[in-house]
Order: sequence, then C-alpha cells, then structure tokens
Amino acid sequence: MDQLLAKIIEAHGGSDRYAQFSQVRASIVSGGDLWAIKGVPQDPAPREMTVRLHEEWASVQPYGAPDQRSSFSPDRVAIEKTDGTVVAERSAPRSSFAGHELTTPWDSLHRAYFNGYALWTYLTTPFLLAGPGVTVTGIGELSENGETWHGLRATFPQDIASHSREQDFYVGDDFLLRRHDYCVDVAGGFAAAQYVYDYIEAQGLRMPSKRRAYRRGDDGRPLLDQLMVSIDISNVSYS
Repeated sequence: MDQLLAKIIEAHGGSDRYAQFSQVRASIVSGGDLWAIKGVPQDPAPREMTVRLHEEWASVQPYGAPDQRSSFSPDRVAIEKTDGTVVAERSAPRSSFAGHELTTPWDSLHRAYFNGYALWTYLTTPFLLAGPGVTVTGIGELSENGETWHGLRATFPQDIASHSREQDFYVGDDFLLRRHDYCVDVAGGFAAAQYVYDYIEAQGLRMPSKRRAYRRGDDGRPLLDQLMVSIDISNVSYS
C-alpha cells in the first residue's frame, strides 16, 4: 500500500477496525445550488443514509414520499416502498446521463443514482482507496488556510461508480482529509473542490461531518460564490 495512503487510513481509524463492520448508517442534511439547477429542489429535512462498506450499495430514506426509499448499485437504481415494492427502476443507470450538461434536468432516478454513488464514496473514504482495482499516486502539495496539504490521486476502475475516474484527495499533517477534487461526469463534467471538516468519531472510526462542494475554476481554486452541494452528517453508526 502507498505509504501516504496507509497513514491516512490509520488516521481515520485503521483498516482492521473498518473490516469489523459491513455497513454504516448516518443522518444527512443536504443543500446547495445543484438541486435547483437540476430541477429537483432539496428540502432541509434530515434523511437516513445506509451504505454497505465492502460493496457499492446505498439507500436513503425517505425518498420522494414518507414510505419510500432509494436503492442504488452501479448497475441498477430503484425507488421502492419500504415493504420492497418497486415504484420505479432503471438498469445501466449511468448511460441515462449521456449528453447531459450542467443544466440538463434530472428525474428522480437520476438523482437517486447521483446521491447513491456520491454518499457511498464519501462514507467509505478513505478506505475505498485501498480497494480492488483502485490505484493511487502522490501528487503535489497544496497550501491553504495556513496549512500545507499532502495530495493523493486515485484512479478508480470502471466497475466503481463515482464522480469521475480520477479524483484528488488532500490531507493535513494529521493525515485527515481536508479537500476532495473531482469532475462531476454526470453533470457535464464540471470541476468541483469539496472541503471537508468538523470530524466526528463513531466506534473508533473518524469521518468529516461537513462537506461543502464548490465549482472549481480553471486555476484550480474554488469559486466560493457557487456552492453546489452541502452535506451535514450526524448520528453515524457502524454495524
């Protein structure tokens, strides 16, 4: 394993502890400009997110109605009643974003797919970077907020659904994540810089409780007047 990645994983609780669990649940509150741009406005009500740690699957509840939830995997996304009755589903969901630009409207299944892969990525970082098929390389340091952050570039295999195949992660001297850069391929490929902070600990594992994703300019700097997605995370529980 890459030496920097090994230190990052240890700082977040360690691979041995992570391996003891199979899923994580958390309360999430989402906001930002992206939802209105896509025609799927977001209310501030908290929702329960469930993510499997060792396979790419996620679900959020409620979704669209009090008795509904989403079900996401890379090859299928669905909206279900809580008794399992399928309300709507889509196979090969990534293909449904072909030709999309930033302002292309989303339907409820587009949003369920985006929400599923994004929260799966966030709630399994940094441990997913040591998973099968993921390669990591060191990149240049970044100076922000009076700190120097160490960079790591991850290249994901085709069978992992995420924002983009290449994503950059920056950590401080404590090896905790500070910033996550990527392109949102399902929304015209716009570049994003996501800041993460206010770490919390649950059962010996650590994760940031706040995420703020801004559009990123050509110079790599965030456009702080364009907050695309905000996520607040609480009530984290592993099982």
